[in-house]
Amino acid sequence: MAGYWRSQVSIQDDPDVKIMMAGSTLRKVKSRSWKKQRHFRLLEDGLTIWYKSRWAGRGHSTFSVTELEAVREGHQSEVLLSIAEEFPANLCFTLVFHGRQGNVDLVAESPEEAQAWIQGVRKLIHKAQTMDEKERLDQWVWDWFQKADKNKDGKMNFKEVRKLLKMMNVDMNEEHALHLFTMADKSDTGSLEIEEFVHFYKILTQRDEVWKVFQDYSGDGEKLMLEELENFLRIEQQEGEQSAQHAKELIDRYEPSETAKKQSAMSLDGFQMYLCSQEGSIFKPEHRHLYQDMSQPLSHYFISSSHNTYLLEDQLRGHSSLEAYIQALKRGCRCVEVDSWDGNDGEPIVYHGHTLTSKILFRDIISTLKEYAFKTSDFPVILSLENHCGVEQQTVMAQHLRQILGDTLLTTLLDGQIPQQLPSPQVRIFLGFINGLSVPCDPSYTDSSFTDPKSNSITSKLFSIRSKLSRELSDLVVYCKSLHFHGFEHARLHAKCYEMSSFSESKAKRLTKEAGTDFIRYNTRQLSRIYPSGLRTDSSNYNPQDMWNVGCQIVALNFQTAGLEMDLNDGLFRQNNCCGYVLKPDFLRDGDTQFSPDKPEGRQGYRPLRLSIQVISGQQLPKVNQKEGSIVDPLVRVEIYGVPQDQAKEETSHINNNGFNPVWNETLNFIIHTPELALVRFVVEDYDKASRNDFIGQFTLPFMCIQAGYRHIHLLSKDGTAIPPSSLFVNVSISEFT
Repeated sequence: MAGYWRSQVSIQDDPDVKIMMAGSTLRKVKSRSWKKQRHFRLLEDGLTIWYKSRWAGRGHSTFSVTELEAVREGHQSEVLLSIAEEFPANLCFTLVFHGRQGNVDLVAESPEEAQAWIQGVRKLIHKAQTMDEKERLDQWVWDWFQKADKNKDGKMNFKEVRKLLKMMNVDMNEEHALHLFTMADKSDTGSLEIEEFVHFYKILTQRDEVWKVFQDYSGDGEKLMLEELENFLRIEQQEGEQSAQHAKELIDRYEPSETAKKQSAMSLDGFQMYLCSQEGSIFKPEHRHLYQDMSQPLSHYFISSSHNTYLLEDQLRGHSSLEAYIQALKRGCRCVEVDSWDGNDGEPIVYHGHTLTSKILFRDIISTLKEYAFKTSDFPVILSLENHCGVEQQTVMAQHLRQILGDTLLTTLLDGQIPQQLPSPQVRIFLGFINGLSVPCDPSYTDSSFTDPKSNSITSKLFSIRSKLSRELSDLVVYCKSLHFHGFEHARLHAKCYEMSSFSESKAKRLTKEAGTDFIRYNTRQLSRIYPSGLRTDSSNYNPQDMWNVGCQIVALNFQTAGLEMDLNDGLFRQNNCCGYVLKPDFLRDGDTQFSPDKPEGRQGYRPLRLSIQVISGQQLPKVNQKEGSIVDPLVRVEIYGVPQDQAKEETSHINNNGFNPVWNETLNFIIHTPELALVRFVVEDYDKASRNDFIGQFTLPFMCIQAGYRHIHLLSKDGTAIPPSSLFVNVSISEFT
């Protein structure tokens, strides 16, 4: 643990971090009228930020640096912009959290203090993000020690240990707990200092199921020699010829003992560290990177898409926010929606019309898109403009689009020719499409009538308008002309590749059932956009899988609403560097395809697979009920989403009172008829015989991204953020079904 402590000491010697540890009075700002002073300080662990009202009693709040994604400097939030005249930019900063958690806007008392917090937090975030597996493990040990040491004397007595076990989701009888405590209490003082606690933690987290796998391949039971590790990688992890080279790399990367490294061997500690790393995870490392062909037409890709992007909550009274666009783009969204209406002062506004949702300026949204569109992905952004403005303010919209986005907005054909197929995503541009855009069908009517998508293009959304359309605005739509859908036969005979239609979820679902193969062929050449039913006023979502099964590209979801549907969306787009574009399977790109989701066995190259998942164990699952003494009864369910024949769910039994290291050793079996479209979702729940089970964690990934063998599944919260070190340990087998 020495390396971790050295890094802790060095970071705590940093002058900015020292100021944070000494503490500062900062104004926490929630609105123009809510600006309250709070005392903030960094705790001794170098990770926890503590704050409380200067006037309150004992009440305080904390959050971890690991929950933070970034620090924004100056007036970079709507709240801080609203008080810009009162507090200058050099006093202001915003703490940005992972996932859907709201940001924290702060105002310091001096520019120097603001800079100390801005730079200090950035250093701490960088340190947390660059820790290796060993340092991360040491950090968890330190976290538990801090939580257990209630009286803050740097030691942990047995009473504190008993409380710690409950906090860790462990139900252990007092006799066994005392036995572990005594084993760790080398100094025989009746309390554990930090190094003794490290030993206690190691005993507690000993993984018998990992040890058994290790023993199967270790000749002497103490270490895996290079050849033994190669055998494990080749036989169990199914790595084939690369096993020899990979074995050397793994020893170099994960083995903590220099002695073992010199022998080209791996100890049990190194073996467990490898299995718990990203390389040992269920997700193929090579599929995390940009690995797909990105030179095909836009219609050949699934595109991560958001509905009513401006909303943070429900569709009737929800808050409209620039932050909603930033969060969607951070999640890899590549098609965002803007509902524009006439503003009172000549400036177009954006909100959900005829509702009580709040309003934001169109120009502020475009400025936000310009700044954040290409931070997560270099590929085109499609700007879906739902236009309700009169001609005059449409012209203002066009001016904002041109002036703010500049040459990143596609306003002319890429090669000057009428396109026979859509361009590829290999250009950094914004593409626009307008709902109900009434422009001539022939794109040659004006040089600027159609645009070719570069890597980052925002596609203006289809405009549902009945009034006249501003020529300035319509000229910005190049490759995504909105057109009413007249049926698949009409589209086959008359449609152009640059024409696209929008479908409600109910209409799209009906078409997938009545004419699935026709829908697939249509989607090989043209873009289709699916949007949620207007009855979903709570911002709930439909299941996107049915639409992906027929090749629909722009399947728009309410990104602000966590749950199964967004888990599936995050799961599909987790591959290919999270760039928001995923290449469709070849049978969804062939204009003459015979594929039908209802009859997968009818396609050429049909090859069903058997998926067998041995759910072995769980590690340090989070508590659901924070009441003292409450411990979870976990079960694991594996869910398959894909073509109708592949939809399936199987679950393990539940384990009573053990969220720390439950062991199931149960095998769940599935037949996958269309592997290329299947998503696999692992869900952990707290069993409750009297009511609905409580959600603990989940992880979703494409079937084609699964690594076979002994793998860890690193669980995510309901919000989609990491909850380390919570994980499942499984053994995955994939074979041909005969």
